[in-house]
Amino acid sequence: MKFVLASVILLLLLSFPFKINAQSPYVLPYPSFMLGNPFYKISLIKDEILRYWYFGNFGQFKYNLKMSDKYLVESKTLFEYSQYLLGYKALLKSDFYFSNTLPNLVKADKNNKNTAGNRLLLKKASLKHIEVLKKINGEVPENYLWQPEKGASTYLKLRKTIEKSISIRQKYL
Repeated sequence: MKFVLASVILLLLLSFPFKINAQSPYVLPYPSFMLGNPFYKISLIKDEILRYWYFGNFGQFKYNLKMSDKYLVESKTLFEYSQYLLGYKALLKSDFYFSNTLPNLVKADKNNKNTAGNRLLLKKASLKHIEVLKKINGEVPENYLWQPEKGASTYLKLRKTIEKSISIRQKYL
């Protein structure tokens, strides 16, 4: 009886035409090891090794995009916990890696490689990054003075830095 019912349901589902949307949203990675975790330095060493593992134009494109995603998520998480100096530094790293994505696609174009798929991926990543950055921008203070127990204070223009990060990514839309 259960088999017959399952068969009827399956036939009904297959008889209705349905459209499969091939466009998937861009998904940022789950935060990896954060500062303070004993495995964080191991993670940094692994990332440095991967820099050489991903060779070629497309490999370097993927590596830089992956690192930009990683540091954007790290920055977002640190900003959520009011760790503004660390979040600021992670955001600058994300900007650095994101800025290095397109030059690799340009080199691949010069070598007559098809970059259409990667350009679409870069556009989706840009949109997702901008979405996250706009959310962060609404939650952080405009400026922040970080005062360590020992040493000089650091004045951070958080919102200007986030707006600069957004403008970097808007170039790729």
